[in-house]
Amino acid sequence: MPNALWTPIAVGDIPLPHRLAMAPMTRDRSTPEGVPTELNAEYYVQRASNALIISEGTQPSPDGQGYLLTPGIHSDEQIAGWRKVTDAVHTAGGRLVIQLMHAGRIAHPGNTPHGRQPVAPSAVRPAGTMFTASGPQEMPEPRALSTGQVAATVEDFRRAAAAAVAAGADGVEIHAANGYLVHQFLATNTNHRTDRYGGSLANRIRFAVEVATAVADEIGPGRTGIRLSPGNPTNDIEESDTRELYPALVRALAPLGLAYLHILHLGDEEGLDVLRGLWPTALLLNRAGADIPTRAQDIADGRADAITVGAMALANPDLVERVRSGAPLNTPDRTTFYGGDAKGYTDYPVHIP
Repeated sequence: MPNALWTPIAVGDIPLPHRLAMAPMTRDRSTPEGVPTELNAEYYVQRASNALIISEGTQPSPDGQGYLLTPGIHSDEQIAGWRKVTDAVHTAGGRLVIQLMHAGRIAHPGNTPHGRQPVAPSAVRPAGTMFTASGPQEMPEPRALSTGQVAATVEDFRRAAAAAVAAGADGVEIHAANGYLVHQFLATNTNHRTDRYGGSLANRIRFAVEVATAVADEIGPGRTGIRLSPGNPTNDIEESDTRELYPALVRALAPLGLAYLHILHLGDEEGLDVLRGLWPTALLLNRAGADIPTRAQDIADGRADAITVGAMALANPDLVERVRSGAPLNTPDRTTFYGGDAKGYTDYPVHIP
């Protein structure tokens, strides 16, 4: 394994002992009120040897929830629940940032305590179904946010960032990828707006830049990361101008001095190299589907400063130790990824030499 993987690095204000980090993964195991539990704390503390844990997507407001049993970070009870998680991770020597994820139109009213219609940049219904307590249901047409409501949503992110720090998190990651709200503002098929948040490329990136600016102002840029997924069609996203959009967005974000940019990379090597050249601070790379040696080579080659892994970290609580020693990896059980109890969550075996 390349030595570069095991060298320390500072990601903004967060010192990391090495460069193998855990990617955010929705697990749907919080309470119906969005409060993290002792079981959630156990799950994260098992994985505290990762250089950095990026938490599952966490709604910054009640309207930000899309799925069943996802955590929030906008109420006192949620802050207290996250405090149990962060205290446990820190006691184990780990570092954790909370990913702020507003699902936007990828939602169903039946999955939320308030039962309201989802919100989005425009009233464009997503294709596909959403799992609910009563089974899969078509996602409804969302309600388009007014210009004033867009500004209020930016403030929701600001308050959620402050709440995350109050809960003991080392920082936050803004989820601007995978077809959720921030990504919906970027994409031409989901953003049909005619105000200052729609139409031109400069207008479509505005919401992402305003969210990042607000969060960085609130908790400091050294505690703020952002995740992008250029060209990702997940959740019915169509990007007609990826090669122009993402360099423009990264150029607009660069002056903020954020701790890191986290890219879910789907294979456009030239596009990745362009973004790497434009980004002034740490770049975390999730090369989907690649093995650890391939991902580590990105560090050695200068494409990334650290790497993140998802399913491998899910299935191997001692992933760092296994990679260091060359031990075999557990196989992820995809039937237990979402919802349920400890099975497929905290019961994966650790390797005993």
